[in-house]
Amino acid sequence: MPGGRLSHQERRAIAAGLSDGLGYAEIARQLDRPTSTISREVARNGGGRGYRADHAHYATSSRARRGRRQTPQAPNDTDEYAERFAAVMVDGGIPRMAARVLARLYTAESRSLTAAQLVNALQVSPASISKAIGYLEQVGMLHREPDPRRRLQHYVMAEDVWQQAWKSSSRTNLNWAETAAEGAELFGPDSPAGRRLAQMADFFGALGDDMSGGPGFDILDDALTVLAAYREGGRVIEADRVAAVLGWPVDRVKTALELAAATRLTPEQRADLATAAE
Repeated sequence: MPGGRLSHQERRAIAAGLSDGLGYAEIARQLDRPTSTISREVARNGGGRGYRADHAHYATSSRARRGRRQTPQAPNDTDEYAERFAAVMVDGGIPRMAARVLARLYTAESRSLTAAQLVNALQVSPASISKAIGYLEQVGMLHREPDPRRRLQHYVMAEDVWQQAWKSSSRTNLNWAETAAEGAELFGPDSPAGRRLAQMADFFGALGDDMSGGPGFDILDDALTVLAAYREGGRVIEADRVAAVLGWPVDRVKTALELAAATRLTPEQRADLATAAE
């Protein structure tokens, strides 16, 4: 019937018609099929001289089975959210495929995913996943863990993933500032190029310093250092005591505590910070 899948008998009729020298239109008329159906069938399966009915039938059945295996599942709410989440990260400057991988890791039920799981979830090639993983490893946002039972690599998102992203952005801005400053010196401060590059160096230098807490002062590392030193012998110690242990000004310790308090902490850690801030 017109529009349905060609049967084995119809394919034999096509082969017979080609052997008798009939054109596509005449074969189509005899089978009550569109001419385009006949022409596509012959073109996909060896052409007018190489068409074989049995081979065409089994090859088409094989393609149909592969297509059913590879048909992706309809997206659910979780999939749609992961893609929207990835789109937000792309707007923030993360490469698209790296953002999609990171969104899947964030929304996965397990703490890690394999390359095969990511390929299946995102319906992309293994090469695309490998490139995205390489980028995320380079900026410290995930790492690999070998499977103890199989020859697989599990990709695990870093616990401090957004701190790593922040520090990477800070380093990038400072690198831009340094390169622009070199250019300003090369072209000279009175040249148009030198003035533009000097302005760029000032802007990205200030931005990088702000993101890292000021020259030589990494506020994120400060927060982690304070949290690590915050308990002594199982008990909470005061901010001035932490400052004395670390050799820091008390204000620096309090600033780090404020940043740490703004992160995702356990109730016990929040209680500790509240005690120290008093």
